[in-house]
Amino acid sequence: MRKIRSLINKNLPAGYKETMRWGMISWEVPLKRYPNTYNSQPLNYIALAAQKNSYSLYLMGCYSNEKDRKSFEAEYKKTGKPMNMGKSCVRFKKIEDLPLEIVAKYIKKYPVEKFLKLYEAAKKK
Repeated sequence: MRKIRSLINKNLPAGYKETMRWGMISWEVPLKRYPNTYNSQPLNYIALAAQKNSYSLYLMGCYSNEKDRKSFEAEYKKTGKPMNMGKSCVRFKKIEDLPLEIVAKYIKKYPVEKFLKLYEAAKKK
């Protein structure tokens, strides 16, 4: 958990805040920055959870953009590492199962303004 948390913090664009929410470490857009959310909670950008048999990494920027999600999956598959993906998460048993350079790339990809535009576009649909 420490290694992946460190990777996230090292590559996280400015403006997100690290918190504990829903039993997970969460990096989110503070309500002070964007209060108009569907559930009155901060917008979650990334979350990291420890499950019973694995860890889950939620990359909401990547999953909110169909093109990026497909690209992420294709790049991940090329590494040959075991890929276990849910609707909005990547599950892994150990850090060696994650392609860290690819994860870092997609963490960096969404500065707060870009992520908010993605959210706004999804709200209009």
